[in-house]
Amino acid sequence: MPSSSLRPALPATYEAALAYLDDHVNLEAVASGRFEAPTLERMEHLCTLLGDPQHDAPVVHVTGTNGKGSTARLTTALLQAHGLAVGTYTSPDLGRVTERISRNGEPIGEADFTEAVAAVAATAHAGGIVPSRFEILTLAALRWFADVAVDAAVVEVGMGGRWDATNVVEAGVAVVTNVGLDHTDVLGPTRADIAGEKAGIVGPKATLVLGEADPALAPIFEATGPGALWTRHQDFGVRTNDVAVGGRLVDLYTPGASYDQLFVPLHGAHQGDNAAAAVAAAEAFFGRPLDPEVVRQGLAGVQVPGRFEVVGRRPLVVLDGAHNPDGCRAAATTLGDFSIAGSPVLVVGMNRGRSPAEMLGALEAAHAGLVVACAVDWPRAVPAAEVAAAARELGAEVEVVPAVGEALSRALAVAGPDDAVLVTGSLHVVGAARSALRP
Repeated sequence: MPSSSLRPALPATYEAALAYLDDHVNLEAVASGRFEAPTLERMEHLCTLLGDPQHDAPVVHVTGTNGKGSTARLTTALLQAHGLAVGTYTSPDLGRVTERISRNGEPIGEADFTEAVAAVAATAHAGGIVPSRFEILTLAALRWFADVAVDAAVVEVGMGGRWDATNVVEAGVAVVTNVGLDHTDVLGPTRADIAGEKAGIVGPKATLVLGEADPALAPIFEATGPGALWTRHQDFGVRTNDVAVGGRLVDLYTPGASYDQLFVPLHGAHQGDNAAAAVAAAEAFFGRPLDPEVVRQGLAGVQVPGRFEVVGRRPLVVLDGAHNPDGCRAAATTLGDFSIAGSPVLVVGMNRGRSPAEMLGALEAAHAGLVVACAVDWPRAVPAAEVAAAARELGAEVEVVPAVGEALSRALAVAGPDDAVLVTGSLHVVGAARSALRP
């Protein structure tokens, strides 16, 4: 049980706020399963005590197995381009926890973060409630969005949807990017189980932008009774999706309009799909077609750190937070878009709950010049030796360098100017690599 139940702290400094967070159960670090039965009762009660900040601005709520972080940032950029002040809540962070909470793309400052966490701490203590770390962060984000009076909030689900702490919002627009097999130990063993959890964010008045096109799963989402249902390939999608210098050039369509020759400064065909979902979400938010030129301007400046982020040339160095087999397949395909003359060198670490063999197979590790296995200091991390063993079984050449920064240094030492270094397997590994590159 968290010691905060015995020693409630009201943090007065940024360091104290971080310590307060660390004193509470971190569900993101739990190895498997839930530490308690799922419920939103604690979050709902704390929201009431805080004055229900979750209702102060209209919300776009985003979930999905892959792509929800990118879609959230793309949606934020589109709403901001139309003149709105937009609060965005995402997870996890790559370097600093304040990255999770932003206004118009700018992370919350340390003083505001400390004040928001302290307000949650005081409210929780007064109510005799011990929230989890993710609940504290979610409440701090909602309270800060209310304090700075954002015009809209884009809120990314942490995991699943129905019982996620973010599901205290009543979103006018709900986005489900896709449904894949991930977090099966918590969300359920089948895609239908996972779809049911993600469908839990859809309210009866919401417009559901459904990126999952599997007709077998459609009844699960239809059963939620959304105010409107827009489905990929039927109501919105991508007509053309071409590689361009620095990203993709796409033609998109929505229920209201067509948007042609849009430059999306993100790598991978999947980012064209994410852009289509984001444009549909923005159109649903405003209830009308968008100005194509404003869409063009909004998308052109989007940055999504850690999602096939190019951080070096000769050799090409890429950081990609692919954390499940579908994401790894997308990373391998996207790397192929660069037509490198040499060989890929993979720096791979991953978390429990995934099959190392399946992940490495999706990354085409057997065809890599070298796989450098590593691990982060994280309760759910798979030991580097286990990653290495799975890579060897696939026939890959492998080295074990447990520390991520040292693993990246080894990969850079091995790679020639025509090779590529891909750091992947989890966002925690990518965050550690970014920290090593940018202290």
